[in-house]
Amino acid sequence: MHSPSKKVFFADYVFYVSENVYEPAEDSFLFAENLVVKEGESVLDMGTGCGILGIIAAEKAAKVVAVDINPYAVRCAKENAKLNRVADKIFFARGNLFAPIKIGEKFSLILFNAPYLPSGFTEDKSWLEHAWTGGVTGRQVIDRFICEAPKYLKKNGRILLMQSTLCDVGETLRRFEESGLMTSIVAERDLPFFERIVLVKAER
Repeated sequence: MHSPSKKVFFADYVFYVSENVYEPAEDSFLFAENLVVKEGESVLDMGTGCGILGIIAAEKAAKVVAVDINPYAVRCAKENAKLNRVADKIFFARGNLFAPIKIGEKFSLILFNAPYLPSGFTEDKSWLEHAWTGGVTGRQVIDRFICEAPKYLKKNGRILLMQSTLCDVGETLRRFEESGLMTSIVAERDLPFFERIVLVKAER
């Protein structure tokens, strides 16, 4: 790591988070606590950030593909994969949502701690803002993700998506169900200021 970085711990893992990368917060930890990966699964970790979810998934997964639009995040996650001794199982790609994924590639499990906070920012976002700003309604990235994700899902695959009640969880469930997936709420946690974070599962 060339820039100053913070150290974040979860269970037996340690992650270094450099300054242009989203630091794991309540949403990341709630996701990690509820992440169930079966032996030999293939996992897509969308918006990997410092790599926390992909690295935990790599313990049991046969392979993990970790994607982030932020070049600093990809570099940071690569370092953390080495640090946590799972670098041989994780492939890293930089790009916007599914752009770097080959058409026809399918995963048993797709993870996304989405940028879900409503914000007036549209263009000229900093790398860090990409991690949390979801446009005026908070749904800008989530809706694109829901539209594309089912194409990359194996027959009995599932998607785990973290979002906030500030950007309409009901709409997320409805959109997943429209594309033929069954939905449920896996976990939720109250945050200050009338907000809850919610982990949504959608499965074939």
